[in-house]
Amino acid sequence: MADRLRAGYGAAPWHLIVVTAAIVLAGWVALRVAGEATAGRMLLWFLGAVIAHDLVLFPVYAAVDRVLRRLVRGRVALLNHLRVPALGSALLFLVYSPGILRLGETTHLAATGQDQRPYLVRWLLLSAALFLLSALTYLLRRRQVSPKRSERA
Repeated sequence: MADRLRAGYGAAPWHLIVVTAAIVLAGWVALRVAGEATAGRMLLWFLGAVIAHDLVLFPVYAAVDRVLRRLVRGRVALLNHLRVPALGSALLFLVYSPGILRLGETTHLAATGQDQRPYLVRWLLLSAALFLLSALTYLLRRRQVSPKRSERA
């Protein structure tokens, strides 16, 4: 039976269960949000985020990744040690961009009693730390690899 399901569905039975559970969860969340007074605004923000990602961000980071792949010439380990901290830094920027860019400074000050000035410096320091940690990890991995394999890394 599992073989027939795999042949018809194209993946393992657990994959079908997980995908079904994700769809059920998304449907439940959609029903909960639909009752909210701001559901239309949330939907508009979601559609805007999808369009911004698919039409602006995806082509940008795909082009950057293509350039990086050319620069490292097939050394996948090095490429991944650049991708991971870049992704972490980009996600941190996305989450904290209002503070980093000092948007809503008066509202933030009124709500927290704190200034937004440290956000940019902290994001830059954290990004530098992510890249430094990744570089150290890459160098340690290269030292542990035999000389024969180090040419490919």
